Amino acid sequence: MKKIEAIVKPSKLSIVKDSLHEIGLSGMTVLDVKGFGRQRGKDGINDNEDYEDEFLAKTLIQLIVEDEQLDKAVKAIKNAAFSGKIGDGKIFISSIEQVIRIRTGEKGSDAV
Repeated sequence: MKKIEAIVKPSKLSIVKDSLHEIGLSGMTVLDVKGFGRQRGKDGINDNEDYEDEFLAKTLIQLIVEDEQLDKAVKAIKNAAFSGKIGDGKIFISSIEQVIRIRTGEKGSDAV
């Protein structure tokens, strides 16, 4: 199993959610977060310009998928969140050792 964490523009959340639903994925956690990347929240960096570090509002989407669903899920997120402009976001993928559903004790795929 894999954990996907996608940081996207808040305005793209609904489109990303719908894209994931279209491929059969519905469980996810969504958090409002703030941050900045290389451009520090600016459209471009000008060496002659002083600027203040500002944190931009972003949305963090977390979901757990089976290994065979990973490529489809990443493609759905990437296509839905894409605008072609700075700040479209990032997708992080990590391995999950185990998932346990608290209510039933189910483990692995059954718990997802």
